[in-house]
Amino acid sequence: MALLLGGKAIAQNAKKARQILDKTAAVIGNKGGATANFTISGGKYGRVPGTISIKGQKFTASTSAVKVWFDGRTQWTYMKSTNEVNISTPNEAQRMAMNPYGFVTMYKSGYNLSMKPSGKNTVVHMKATTAGRSVREMFITINRNYQPVAIKMLQNTSWVSISVSNFRAKNLPDAMFRFNRKDFPRTEVIDLR
Repeated sequence: MALLLGGKAIAQNAKKARQILDKTAAVIGNKGGATANFTISGGKYGRVPGTISIKGQKFTASTSAVKVWFDGRTQWTYMKSTNEVNISTPNEAQRMAMNPYGFVTMYKSGYNLSMKPSGKNTVVHMKATTAGRSVREMFITINRNYQPVAIKMLQNTSWVSISVSNFRAKNLPDAMFRFNRKDFPRTEVIDLR
């Protein structure tokens, strides 16, 4: 009987975690787009602040050293130090490294979900069901407005933390999620696809 009740509680917890992520995805997935500030720390990144704009699967992120555009399929990464743009088709972990909102679609399959309250926030835990996922584990701290305020993820063997602030819904043009060669006329473009 205890095993049956324990299993039911776990299933209800997973269902509640999915509901919270569904509501968070609806807030983040504002049809017109959204912007926020972030700080990445840990792993190979050190401590890096930046800004991000998102619209559906598209995003553009900027730090003092790098600017990234992703149109849902192709990613352009401009490195200021070398004045180069690398064109690639990033995997899940590579997208998550620059887009803290990538979990918005990831949680829907391939992850076990659970949640627990943490003060005024809720922490949702995502754990990959297969070893092949590039992001094996993630903790997402979500506030009462269903906005993520912190993300901690395990990539390979390193934990990376991302704090998010100043989230704002905004109407964003699709063109801002693609690299525009005219804005960088002297930049070397390297296609890595």
